[in-house]
Parts: sequence; C-alpha cells; structure tokens
Amino acid sequence: MIDKIQQPPSSSASTDLTSVRQQLLDLFCNFAYKEGDFVLSSGQRSTYYINCKPVTLDPNGALAVGRLLLNKLPMDTQAVAGLTLGADPIVSAVSVVSAYENRPLPALIIRKEAKGHGTMAYIEGPTLVPGAKVVVLEDVVTTGQSALKAVERLRGAGYSVEQVIALVDRQQGGAELYQSVGLKFEAVFSIGDIQERWRHLESGTTEL
Repeated sequence: MIDKIQQPPSSSASTDLTSVRQQLLDLFCNFAYKEGDFVLSSGQRSTYYINCKPVTLDPNGALAVGRLLLNKLPMDTQAVAGLTLGADPIVSAVSVVSAYENRPLPALIIRKEAKGHGTMAYIEGPTLVPGAKVVVLEDVVTTGQSALKAVERLRGAGYSVEQVIALVDRQQGGAELYQSVGLKFEAVFSIGDIQERWRHLESGTTEL
C-alpha cells in the first residue's frame, strides 16, 4: 500500500512561507528520508537516502515546493529548468504556481541523452528568446554534476544560467563545485536540517 501524504492542517495555498517550509520539512522526514546502507547514483555509499519524488509528486508536496522555490527566484528569471527525472515535478510545480502568482514562468526539462527521433532535442519545453535567464532546479545535490550538466545544455542552447537552487543539499561537494564555476547556489534544506528534524520526529519530539 502506498502511504498517502495527508492534507496539512492549513492549506499551503494560504499559509505563510515559514509555515510552508516547516510543512515541507516534515513531509521530507516522513516520506523521503530513510536510514540504512545505500549506494548513491554517484557510486558513493551512504548511511541514509533521500528520494524526493514521493513528496514532489504529491499535490500537497508539489504545491509547497512550487511556492517556496518561486519565492527564491530572482525577479528577472524567465524560465526554470532541470535534468530529468528528479527535477521534472519540481520545475512543473514552480511553473504552475507561477501562473497563479501572476508571474508565469515556463518549465524546461533537460534530457540526459538527446532524443533518438524527431528533432533529436536535449531540451523539452517552449523555445525561449536567445539569452533568456534560466534558473536550474534540482531535488537533491550531492556532487553537483547533474545540475551542472543541465547548465551546460542550457548554455549550449543560448540561454543565460547563473544559479542553481536545490531542495536538499547533502553537503558533499556540490556547493563547492558550483562556486568553482561561478554559479550561485542555494538550497531549501541542508541534510542537517532534515536529519535533526527526523530524529525529533522519531523520538516523538515534535516541537519546532
């Protein structure tokens, strides 16, 4: 049986962003974070694993993600983009919320390999004007290579990319990589934020 994320006590559409951030943190702790013995996509072994998709693909989680990330985007942002698959629901959520906030931003999805038919495209979504300012979004940053690949594809298409924003920073080199290539980087949560809250919830201590 699939665990269903329950409706928050107050709708994410009407609550302040501080409360929305806390709600999203609890959703990550309850549905995305696990401890054990895991092998990451980078090949590294880890004692914990974060799979954001049970949260970002849930309507309440997606709404919270969309509101929080839209608020972090520079006002001159013209689109959001991310590398498939983890970023797909994130850029879609931000794009939908942006329309309701009267700040419509298209979403672009970056393929890992070029499409093998038709236009052979790497980038799916509307075609933007040359030099359009795009912010790359990511679910979990470890080494930073995934988002960097998206940045390179977008720049190769003629767009301007100066910033990466993630939901979770595992603090294992990603921020340093982005800094080394001149990219701004920000995360909604550090791994420490999630682990601290997870331990509180596991022990039955729910105070903020």
